[in-house]
Amino acid sequence: MKEVTKNPIKGTLRLKNPIMINGNEITEVTYDSNEIDGILFATAESKRKAAAVGRKDISIAPAAEFDFSLHLYLGFAAIVAVNPSYDFSDLERIKGHDVVEVMTIGRNFMLASGEKTQTGDDSGEPTETMPESTTPARQTSKKSE
Repeated sequence: MKEVTKNPIKGTLRLKNPIMINGNEITEVTYDSNEIDGILFATAESKRKAAAVGRKDISIAPAAEFDFSLHLYLGFAAIVAVNPSYDFSDLERIKGHDVVEVMTIGRNFMLASGEKTQTGDDSGEPTETMPESTTPARQTSKKSE
């Protein structure tokens, strides 16, 4: 099987609920999760933690792959990365289904590195990404009837 890695997500999100940023009504935002650097990632994590302070239902931090609040803030980071005049606090005013769309951008960022698409033949032959087994095949005995 040949393994194909999906490309980082980038595009434009059209807001169903426009927000005001710097005195302008914003109806769409561009984003590029490939532009999230270490500072933006750390800022997203910090903002997520600050938003959760005082919530009683958050006792154990979930794995990052399942942390929907982190995904939201990583979506914000993907927007801030290509819109430096925007701030996380501007984007926190996003509401309604637009929140889910931004969270999806962040979720895709988290899952993109581990998500692979399988294509190609099913021959079982080793490929560049599938090393040949060093363990000998187990011998089985079949009785003929």
